[in-house]
Amino acid sequence: MSIVQLASAGGHDYGQALSKSILFFEAQRSGYLPGNQRVKWRGNSGLLDGKASGVDLVGGYYDAGDNVKFGLPMAFTVTMMSWSILEYGSQMAASGELGHAMDAIKWGTDYLIKAHPQPHVLYGEVGDGNTDHYCWQRPEDMTTSRSAYRIDENNPGSDLAGETAAAMAAASVVFRRSNPAYSRELLSHAHQLFDFANKYRGKYDSSISAAQKYYRSVSGYADELLWAAAWLYKATNEPYYLNYLGENGDALGGTGWAMTEFGWDVKYAGVQTLAAMFLMGGKADGHSPVFGKYQEKAEMFMCSCMGKSYHNVQKTPGGLIFRQRWNNLQFVTSASFLLTVYSDHLTAARKDLQCPSGSVAPSELLAFAKSQVDYILGDNPRATSYMVGYGNHFPQQVHHRGSSIVSIKVDPSFVSCRGGYATWFSRHASDPNLLTGAIVGGPDAYDNFADQRDNYEQTEPATYNNAPLLGILARLNGGHASAHNQLLPVEVPLHKPIAVQPKPVSPFADPIEIDQKATTSWVSNGKTYYRYSAIVTNKSRRTIKNFNLTISKLYGPLWGLTKTTGGSYGFPAWVSSLPADKSIEFVYIHSAPFADVSVSSYTLA
Repeated sequence: MSIVQLASAGGHDYGQALSKSILFFEAQRSGYLPGNQRVKWRGNSGLLDGKASGVDLVGGYYDAGDNVKFGLPMAFTVTMMSWSILEYGSQMAASGELGHAMDAIKWGTDYLIKAHPQPHVLYGEVGDGNTDHYCWQRPEDMTTSRSAYRIDENNPGSDLAGETAAAMAAASVVFRRSNPAYSRELLSHAHQLFDFANKYRGKYDSSISAAQKYYRSVSGYADELLWAAAWLYKATNEPYYLNYLGENGDALGGTGWAMTEFGWDVKYAGVQTLAAMFLMGGKADGHSPVFGKYQEKAEMFMCSCMGKSYHNVQKTPGGLIFRQRWNNLQFVTSASFLLTVYSDHLTAARKDLQCPSGSVAPSELLAFAKSQVDYILGDNPRATSYMVGYGNHFPQQVHHRGSSIVSIKVDPSFVSCRGGYATWFSRHASDPNLLTGAIVGGPDAYDNFADQRDNYEQTEPATYNNAPLLGILARLNGGHASAHNQLLPVEVPLHKPIAVQPKPVSPFADPIEIDQKATTSWVSNGKTYYRYSAIVTNKSRRTIKNFNLTISKLYGPLWGLTKTTGGSYGFPAWVSSLPADKSIEFVYIHSAPFADVSVSSYTLA
């Protein structure tokens, strides 16, 4: 691994994290809450949804911190929860969470069935983002518009219909044994929705313009058509869907686009991973050459995450995948899920991943996915858990209407549209209701995070942040279910604490200056830990390349440099040179004074 793994005292409780990540979905429920509802501070809401349009649209999920039901991210959430169960359901069952996870899926699919009242009609949104965002109200108090928006033959939306078909197909496999009649019903909807998406092509946000500001389909609908076909093939084994993938892979971009992201909008990496799994499982039949092209692109995605491709994903100094400032963790959980699943399928096939920069063992993929999850759970430069309610230090001011306003069960007094902003949104205090299990947007490109309710880019949670995480947490908690077990790397415990005697930091020999400082400290299990930041600056007038540092007296994890085979440290994978007057930062944590850092070699370009 290029980044030193953080060793937690005793490791993480992935089982507890799994339980909490599923519980979050109960806080997002719309409609009549069931008798076994575990999040007690929530009440019934959205009970007239769809009525003005003559259709019952009660139920489903609020996508994030607002009270709108957006169909595209909701369907993707259901697809990813279903995929999590299909890969790691046995591990979920062993931890007692499979029933809760299936309930979470069914809450979504029950709504999606209602939203599809006719073969070529699908409701894709309830509520309006503009009026909703103007107000800060509990869902139980909503006075905002509950307009329902739909797609049909005259107003198509192949991306929305395709994703919903994928969700129905994936969920049909989940319920095949426990509820075969329901499974058949889901599959019937999936067939109809795929036919609708394929025959009447168009972007859904051209038909449902209200969604453009919030869930615009930037990638178009080609990826969702392939995604839906892949899931229908997985659910049915029907040659029609296999042939669709084989015959349309080039035209729809599945074999041509090498991606560095996967999420509710861009599905190509997911399609490519499924196609690669079909190929490795001997299910590509006469389309093996095309499926080989899908697999090449899937593996380019994996290699880019590992920092071993031609175009690698960006990472923070702390080693977190970074795509964008607004809700970055959605991309981290989705990418980590693909890495985890592909790792296990490579292991079963007894293969390694071949990257431009060398071979990668399946265990390395899994270890990297684990490092991303561990970062989310608190092994990061801020020592902050980005899962609400997990660990000792997690976000307290979540950008979430229901969480930030006193429960209607505690104080039923009506909270008005603008009054909610004045009384609750602007409170600089912890949320009255704990949004247990929510994965917030997360830190910026430099591992910084501001726990403030108005900082929606970082403190707002979303259902699609959590959905892929279910599978990874089940895998990390329960291990590999097949005979080809992977052993995660053994973690080295932190050294015992040493009394800190800060020493003055002097610049190293020109042209490289290194400035270290302690940025924070905290006590855990009787030990005082320190976070140190080191800024490396090129003081010359030329570009520095082939840069190596020697670091000794380091007793904990380090982020932002790549460890070389010789034991020294070089530039991180996403940096190839350091121009004049530019700096890079690396950080480390241990219970000791400053590490000794010296420049061992460099060249000037």
